[in-house]
Amino acid sequence: MTETFTMAALWLSLAVVATILANHLKVSMALTEICVGVAAGFVADRFFGPNVLGANVDWLKFLAASGAVLLTFLAGAELEPRVLRAKWREVTVVGLFGFFAPFLGCMAVAYYLLGWDPRASWLAGVALSTTSMAVVYAVMLETKLNRTEFGKGILGACFINDLGTVIALGVIFAPFTYKTLIFGVVCAVVIGLLPFLTNLITRRYAHRTAAVRAKWVLLVLFGLGALALWSESEAVLPAYIVGMVLAGTAAEDRLWVRRMRTLTIGFLTPFYFIRAGSLVSLPVIVTAPLVFILLLGGKVASKVFGLYPVVARFRNESKERWYYTLLMSTGLTFGTISALYGLSHGIVSREQYSFLVAAVIASAVVPTVIATLAFLPRHLIPVSSPEGQAPQPAEVCAPDQNGNGHGDGLGDE
Repeated sequence: MTETFTMAALWLSLAVVATILANHLKVSMALTEICVGVAAGFVADRFFGPNVLGANVDWLKFLAASGAVLLTFLAGAELEPRVLRAKWREVTVVGLFGFFAPFLGCMAVAYYLLGWDPRASWLAGVALSTTSMAVVYAVMLETKLNRTEFGKGILGACFINDLGTVIALGVIFAPFTYKTLIFGVVCAVVIGLLPFLTNLITRRYAHRTAAVRAKWVLLVLFGLGALALWSESEAVLPAYIVGMVLAGTAAEDRLWVRRMRTLTIGFLTPFYFIRAGSLVSLPVIVTAPLVFILLLGGKVASKVFGLYPVVARFRNESKERWYYTLLMSTGLTFGTISALYGLSHGIVSREQYSFLVAAVIASAVVPTVIATLAFLPRHLIPVSSPEGQAPQPAEVCAPDQNGNGHGDGLGDE
């Protein structure tokens, strides 16, 4: 147990350093956590041994996976049905172009320029087609754009983009068995009943029993996650749908959402982002930098050239177009999941996996840094207001995440 606490303290010290750097550099905390993870992984491998950080210890992998699941759930909970219905055309068109452009472009790069075999090339296309919901949502939270119509449109397009990635991975590679059918049926039943059961539990027990709604949501997320893993899928896949289904409940009580964010951002996601960075092998990339550059360039270029003309159909202001396009060019969660799936099933080699993960993680850093430093649409960011009053946004926005929620601050709600 002493070793466990020591290792946890080490990882949280890295998280604190990343937070301080993010504050001084004025960039996303998720990005600094990834970069700190890359640096920590290199130093550990170079001077102390490959396993000193314990990135593959079961409890740490569980915390990292829990962070990804909860962050994905919270991202889904931000997608208000009213906004999505009003922006369905934009979300669908941008999301589909955001998937198909890099999927076909990166597959061509891997097959024709790098000489990878067809299955590895298809896997590269899938892994690099993603948009990182985790990074985009973290950036939305920090800039408060998640409250605006503009930010909700980006999150909706991310969902369509990643849905295409999930479907492609399943259709091209994942076996369709009776387990897949059971997973789909159970998910449909649970998600169909979820709003009714959540409202019932909230009315009966909320404001009295401590954290009952948080416990209920965690039960659903981990239960469906376990079923997803049993069916040879991934635990984060149902989390987004659960978040979308409960978006109405989340909009009614922002204080509850704020508490879930505190748990997720303050404790769980640092393990996820730092671990993702620590898995990158810098020596492998240094030995063949051209492969890394081609994969990263293929993803970002295909995203930008495929998306910018489409985004321009829906946004008139130049900074909004570029910010939208660059955030849609990021990748992380589903990209690393797809790459790891390819490695574990023998579709790509360990070297190919290293290049894919490095390109995925770099795509989380490079476009977001450029977008934040050069194209942040500050005119859309909600204006801060005194505590207890609603914010004054530049666009239509959801209730303030620091606004007046229900309850006395002691229980769940």
